[in-house]
Amino acid sequence: MKALVTGGAGFIGSHIADALLGRGYEVRALDNLEPRVHPRGCPAYLDGRMQLLKGDMRDHAAMESALDGVDVVFHMADYQGNGTDYAKFFHSNVVGTALLFEIIGAKRLPVRKVVIASSQAVYGEGQYYCATHGLVLPDARPAEQLDRAEWEIKCAECHGALVAVLLREGRTNPASPYGISKLAEENAAFHLGKLLGIPVVALRYSNVEGPRQSSYNGASGICGSFTQALQEGKPFAMLEDGKQLRDYVHVSDAVEASLLAMEDARADGQVFNVGTGRGITVVDFVRVLTQKTKAQISPEISGTYRLGDARHAISSVARLQGLGWKPKKGLGEIFDDYVEWLASVIGLRDSAAAGAGSPLEALEDHGVEEKHPAEVPAI
Repeated sequence: MKALVTGGAGFIGSHIADALLGRGYEVRALDNLEPRVHPRGCPAYLDGRMQLLKGDMRDHAAMESALDGVDVVFHMADYQGNGTDYAKFFHSNVVGTALLFEIIGAKRLPVRKVVIASSQAVYGEGQYYCATHGLVLPDARPAEQLDRAEWEIKCAECHGALVAVLLREGRTNPASPYGISKLAEENAAFHLGKLLGIPVVALRYSNVEGPRQSSYNGASGICGSFTQALQEGKPFAMLEDGKQLRDYVHVSDAVEASLLAMEDARADGQVFNVGTGRGITVVDFVRVLTQKTKAQISPEISGTYRLGDARHAISSVARLQGLGWKPKKGLGEIFDDYVEWLASVIGLRDSAAAGAGSPLEALEDHGVEEKHPAEVPAI
């Protein structure tokens, strides 16, 4: 069985490639080695058994070469960030995905299945419960509200307080250019896959963290942003008040979800959240990561904001659990595994010894409390 992993030199893609090799797949990767992610070129962690093609997913010749002889595709390549280069989000994420199916159809390639990387960003500001109006999908917070440092969301109808609930797959409302492009990518993949008779699965990853996150690209996740600040000797500036709740999932659990989506026919034609269903504030995450690394930088609350950022975002993983998947690693392992890898990359003192007790116990020792957003009846 031969697999193509687009973005196979990247964070999640390279871990998927390793797992596929471990299961006896032949693996080919297509990656453009984006300089802002890979400024030193091909990363040293890539397994030599994998065939790496350097090329862009929007380049017809590169994509055609990559697809030659392939049985299954993990489409992990995308363009992400918070910039104003709106057209690039759509050209990379939507047009690149459409080209993938275009070539499969035109060449009548016998591709059996495609798994695409989507994002929690498709939910926009998220899903909330109002005591008066029930489930609501609020629009993105306007600049006027954020300028007043009013971070929490209120009901647009009654102005009452809203309670964040677990994000469920059927309710999307993207607010950022990236999130809009990822939802469009999902729609393109599902419809084109159906047209060609190819099963498609979309995985909406939460905040995936762990070893190999780019230490050059702040858009790769909080660990990557933290490492940038660490290397530059600057304070790590958190947006808003740092009390935003986020769902952090270990990259190894994201990989297991990805392989399950490929190998289990029950997943065909569906979209799944990949997270933990538990949240932690940004300030707590950064505080413990600072302690774990013994970093000489200070976390700071910036009070600044990015339009389109969600206030709270924690995913329901009930649908994926229905296939037998569950996250095996907690925040403790995210910290330990990332710090151990970071030490090997930039020469930090290795302070990632796991110690006794469960990951949750380790977090409680640091005064971190995990949050479990409310569940509400399906509407």
